Amino acid sequence: MTDTTIFGLYAAAAVGFGLYGLITNPQPLRKIVAFNLMGSGVFLLLGVVGRRGAAAGFGNDPVPQALVITGIVVAFSATALAVALLLRLFQTAGSATLRDDAPASASINQSGD
Repeated sequence: MTDTTIFGLYAAAAVGFGLYGLITNPQPLRKIVAFNLMGSGVFLLLGVVGRRGAAAGFGNDPVPQALVITGIVVAFSATALAVALLLRLFQTAGSATLRDDAPASASINQSGD
């Protein structure tokens, strides 16, 4: 196996684990971490795509490198915004979960007698 193949497999594993965590975890903070893991896998995959040209004798492709650098900055700012919103939710509601504790029948209008 070449280095490109190994890094590509690691990138696919990171995206898979991130997607699994995003779907299965009900806690918002864990969803944020899983989303960041998935994004890191995509960044690694873009780095592998940029490196593939160098293995064929060409220079590194600068476009995927620029996308990775820009993506890291955007992911950091989106993570900071998500954590700030989660902290605000915790301050307002007293809980960091998005679950509604009210039963579904309480929202139905019961004045229809």
